[in-house]
Amino acid sequence: MKICLTGEGAQGFTHIEALRKIEGIEVITLAGGIGADAEAFARKWEIPHWSLSLEECLRQPGVEAVILTSPNQIHCAQTELALKLGKHVLLEIPMGLNLAEAERIAELEQKTGLVCMVCHSLRYSPAHREVYRRVHEGGLQLHHLVSQTYFFRRENINRFGKPRTWTDDLLWHQGCHMVDFVSWLWGGADIEVWAQAGPPHPRLKVPMDLTVGMRSAQGPIASLIYSFNNHGPLDISYRFIGEQASLRIEKGKLLDHEGQEIQVAGDGTELQDREFFAAIAQGRRPLTSCLACLPTMQLLDRMQRCIDGQ
Repeated sequence: MKICLTGEGAQGFTHIEALRKIEGIEVITLAGGIGADAEAFARKWEIPHWSLSLEECLRQPGVEAVILTSPNQIHCAQTELALKLGKHVLLEIPMGLNLAEAERIAELEQKTGLVCMVCHSLRYSPAHREVYRRVHEGGLQLHHLVSQTYFFRRENINRFGKPRTWTDDLLWHQGCHMVDFVSWLWGGADIEVWAQAGPPHPRLKVPMDLTVGMRSAQGPIASLIYSFNNHGPLDISYRFIGEQASLRIEKGKLLDHEGQEIQVAGDGTELQDREFFAAIAQGRRPLTSCLACLPTMQLLDRMQRCIDGQ
């Protein structure tokens, strides 16, 4: 299958490395955001065509699908364009920066019948999948989920130290990952939520600290903590406190309460991208279709309203 990749940043690298492991997939065009960076990316990965025009790339002969790793603020518009041109879409989270954008995408997905899948990557992470399996097979009765995500991001730069053309969002981007996983783990229904955010950064104009709370009707609670103010390297960890055991996920490794590693296999990004192409081949909706993940965006909308005092 011939595909278009959109975005020459960090997630572009992540996806193309995974795509090289999937048989029958050929990236023939790159839709970039910055000319020099797009040209260098295309040269490095031997992509024969690149352009700053997504429409030009989507109209390249034989292109059937697109993977969008572009800035959050244009996910919705680019997805709409691709679907209207008859292309299957895999897009990085979030599918929109508000509920209205997400609803437009879900409606268009349903109308076109095309595969439109969002990268809720924790559902494909082998460590998180093992937790999900234990919970749903009855081996782990959860009391409390704790997620902590810390960056030092007081300047608008990416993980390679290059300036960004867009500003990240703690709730609608970073929070979207774990809010979706918790919703999936709990079945998506009867979830109470609340959220509070610190003051906006004077230059970046976004809150730098965020706390999210979730409660299932069945009893478990979740505490999600985020900060762009934390000095030091990127630090992400997950703790699952249960009746039978307490588990941790750190740097992709699943650990028991004594720190012993629980072996899991697979690469989450590769598993995720394989699901996209399998759904296309089989004519079905993928696990994380935009339509199926709309409840996650509804939860984020409720959290945003809580922050805004509505």
